[in-house]
Amino acid sequence: QVQLVESGGGSVQAGGSLRLSCAVQGFAISSYAMKWVRQAPGKEFERVAGIYSNDYTEYLDAVKGRFTISRDNAKNILYLQLNSLKIEDTAMYYCAKVGDAPRGQGTMVTVSS
Repeated sequence: QVQLVESGGGSVQAGGSLRLSCAVQGFAISSYAMKWVRQAPGKEFERVAGIYSNDYTEYLDAVKGRFTISRDNAKNILYLQLNSLKIEDTAMYYCAKVGDAPRGQGTMVTVSS
């Protein structure tokens, strides 16, 4: 059974850091392109970062240089390191396969001034 469980969110001040984790069961993340997406209150989903089979990574322009996507294939966990957080990064964050809609419960990141 496929399961993706996000964790690591929280409330931080602007400029702070968090590391999000996505523990995956049911498939090997090493075999798929994976992504992190977010949804701010009242807004559409937007893709924040993606990582591909050759470890190529891509990022939303607004987070380039601040966020880093990575994965631990042995543990089957996808990560998103969030640095220099801004108020506009406040959102629910989800992981998913590239091409899939999020199916987990997400993890909330709240950034305050």
